[in-house]
Amino acid sequence: MKNVKKRVGEYEGYIDLNYKKTKNDLVCEFFVEPAKGITFESAAQRATSESSIGTWTDIGTMTPSLFKKIAPKIFYLNKKTGIYKVAYHKDLFEELNVPQIMSAIAGNLFGMSDVKNIKLMDIDFPDCYMKHYKGPRYGVHGVRKMLGVKDRPLIGTIVKPKVGLNEVQHATVAYESWLGGCDVVKDDENLTSQPFNNFDKRIRETLKLKRRAEKQTGEKKAYLANVTAPYPEMIRRAKEVIKHGGEFAMVDVLTVGWSGVQALLDMDLKLIWHGHRAMHAAFTRDPKHGISMLVVAKLCRLIGIDQLHIGGIVGKMYEGKKEVTMVGEEIEQQIISEDIARHRLQEDWHDLKPMFAVCSGGLDPTKISPLVHAMGRDIIIQAGGGIHGHPGGTYAGAKAMRQALEAEMLGITAKEYAKTHSELALAIKKWKNVKR
Repeated sequence: MKNVKKRVGEYEGYIDLNYKKTKNDLVCEFFVEPAKGITFESAAQRATSESSIGTWTDIGTMTPSLFKKIAPKIFYLNKKTGIYKVAYHKDLFEELNVPQIMSAIAGNLFGMSDVKNIKLMDIDFPDCYMKHYKGPRYGVHGVRKMLGVKDRPLIGTIVKPKVGLNEVQHATVAYESWLGGCDVVKDDENLTSQPFNNFDKRIRETLKLKRRAEKQTGEKKAYLANVTAPYPEMIRRAKEVIKHGGEFAMVDVLTVGWSGVQALLDMDLKLIWHGHRAMHAAFTRDPKHGISMLVVAKLCRLIGIDQLHIGGIVGKMYEGKKEVTMVGEEIEQQIISEDIARHRLQEDWHDLKPMFAVCSGGLDPTKISPLVHAMGRDIIIQAGGGIHGHPGGTYAGAKAMRQALEAEMLGITAKEYAKTHSELALAIKKWKNVKR
């Protein structure tokens, strides 16, 4: 008993490199950089203890049997890379409670004096845990069925400028985008219901023009209205979308919070949910400290987001190339099959549907081919400035994006296709040498 107390109190006894993880273990991968005077092994154990059953001193309430049953096991250590992996017993976590999971495995770690840097890189959930979650209601295949697009990537845009347009102006920009060839148009993450653009009026005006665009193009279109708000108002806005014939809605998953998003999706409103990752760089950007975007993406898929922003492997995101590199390593370049048609958000997860990856940030028609080759076809290619910044305006910009995708699907270069498609030619001329 004395030894067990000492192990727990001194953050020891968690390493077992012979441990074989079981089907019921929740496995986390961490990067750690120890504080001065702390060994790599000790830093890993202290963080593991803090994320589970340990405390700063030996305690008389910890029995040997309890420690043996629920103490996590560090089964992988790589001092050279700074990576260690931990298997947590499933009983440490409450079913259907993502906030509790994050409070445990990512709650107090980041302020520990024993580590200089620590980052939660990945989570693997056991089937016995995932089976309690519904996952995406629609996912990749459901969205494709709704829009009638079988195998090509989808083309999307954000109404620009982000904020400032009134309801009619907003709807008109969306309309021109759809006419030009966009499948999806979304609100910006910080456009909700401002004095110059009331949510309810914007929904009515934009969905009206969506239906007009569908009639003119013969294609199904999607409008992603941002319902982000305090919870009661968020529910009201989601129902307003449904009332006016909308089938999609958007929510800022991190600013709303895991509890709010879980409750929103549990309403079972039968909407296709688009998740925006606003605020993510506060903890994903640093390569050594925080939480990876991959973890955020997996949690979104678990609780039922159908499509999620992940960034783009070409061009910069809001916070620069460093983040793109990280996201690329975490999601886009971690292909789970030799075929480029599958990425990390499509890996087999019990019976949960795969989630659409939304690529955005500095994208224009010249970036479509490398993006598709990196991520496959189950992506939404979302361009803002790359459409609205076209010399010919929004309509021509949307046409150029669609033409570039047509070229890729036909197996020819955008440059070749541009010889007979003037909108694409103008886009290439403007952006071919632009570095982001």
